Amino acid sequence: MKLTRRGFLELGIKSGAAAGMLVGAPAVVLAEARRPIVVGGVMSGDPLSDRAMLWSRTDRPARMLIELADNPAFRGARLLRGPEALPITDFTAKLDLTGLGDMDEVHYRVRFVTLDDHRAESESVSGRLRLPSASRRDVRFVWSGDTVGQGWGIDESRGGMHIYDTMRRQRPDFFIHSGDSVYADGPLQETVELPDGEVWRNRLTPAKLKVAETLDEFRGQYAYNLLDDNLRRFNAEVPMLAQWDDHETTNNWYPGKRLEDERYSETQVSLLAARARRAFLEYMPIRQRPEAPNRIYRRFPYGPGLEVFMLDMRSHRGPNTANRQATASPDSEFLGQQQFDWLLSGLRNSQATWKIIAADMPVGLVVSDEENFEAIANADDGKPAGREMQIARLLKAMRDEGIRNVVWLTADVHYTAAHHYSPERAIFQDFEPFWEFVSGPLHAGTFGPGALDMTFGPAVAYQKAPPEGQANLPPSAGYQFFGQVDLDGESEELTVTLMDSEGQSLFRQVLSPQQA
Repeated sequence: MKLTRRGFLELGIKSGAAAGMLVGAPAVVLAEARRPIVVGGVMSGDPLSDRAMLWSRTDRPARMLIELADNPAFRGARLLRGPEALPITDFTAKLDLTGLGDMDEVHYRVRFVTLDDHRAESESVSGRLRLPSASRRDVRFVWSGDTVGQGWGIDESRGGMHIYDTMRRQRPDFFIHSGDSVYADGPLQETVELPDGEVWRNRLTPAKLKVAETLDEFRGQYAYNLLDDNLRRFNAEVPMLAQWDDHETTNNWYPGKRLEDERYSETQVSLLAARARRAFLEYMPIRQRPEAPNRIYRRFPYGPGLEVFMLDMRSHRGPNTANRQATASPDSEFLGQQQFDWLLSGLRNSQATWKIIAADMPVGLVVSDEENFEAIANADDGKPAGREMQIARLLKAMRDEGIRNVVWLTADVHYTAAHHYSPERAIFQDFEPFWEFVSGPLHAGTFGPGALDMTFGPAVAYQKAPPEGQANLPPSAGYQFFGQVDLDGESEELTVTLMDSEGQSLFRQVLSPQQA
């Protein structure tokens, strides 16, 4: 729908700086050395029916300028004044663009102008995003996780992280990044010899030569990934819903943990996590609300057919233990009570036909942390204990309150699978059957498959992992995966497809909505 003049006049910009509208012709460009440079491209994220976040980064103090239009030719475009990019945010700039309710697809161009001379402007970088609709329509989205992990960085001679280009070609409405968006604990070597005698050649930056400990080192993890052409093109065309998991900070972390790792001079994980969170929020197009500025869990209605609940399974958990507590305690927490209440209330009140729970860790897959457990399952196949108790409470409440059409999506385990959970196979039986789909990695080592804990009765409908005895295969081995979800706006059937890095369909499950 065309953006009307009235719509533009009502357009709201929420940012840390004063916002307003610029008028007049473009500024005169000065000498190249005085012009800012757009670094890392552009991104959009957290879309709602009338608003979305925009992100970009420059190389020096400058102000963000945005041209907006409802068409790719930018006919009738308006120029908007955005926030300042300053060293305090590593020259990133984010803008919560509101008042877009009469637009379907938003086209935007971002450039930066120096603070002391409005004539010194960068070149512009273009992007687009499709907003959720209030009416029924087809919706497509993709999800996956795990980027630049286990020593596999950007090898430009192999086309870089081309799975992002494969996902872009599916033309999804949005992307769920299920966590491990960077590997802050995974330094890179210049070369890695492959089993066939070939050599993997990593592009390197100073930030990728050691584990991240300082704020600037955490920022450098995100800046590194954005060197990839495929990722930048993808970000410019597909809005992101970003989650985090452990490797944005360090492997298998939980609040209060102390590291015993000689690579680290800082051993307080909570301090590392605070720095990691700040870098994550600076570099991801996430909306930060004044009442909860550091909160990562949030929800997104995507028309009457779909709503996405983005969980944070990292920030509010107790420690990794044997995970077999018989009664609830701080040590058995996983979501935290506030997030649990938020999730159950949101599912209860959702008007969407399908409720997608985007979880950064799986429900029934056993994920170990040495002799302890990292995820929900505890490998005892018994009644719910430890972290399983909180999930059992959620599943029972969903059954008792008639909350239907809930699908779980996750990544984390570095292979792809489809799991069906049923009380007929379970030890704990107070729940309705549901599906969990697993995907990833996007560009990291491949592992698996993992063992299943039968507390909630999972069964493998499909899985693809490396051959037995092989682990940490490089992206070039072909075991890189993403998932695609298609909602039919008319029938409201939901089709989940597990795909590989070349866009080949590996498994497809069509789900029909259950009526209340």
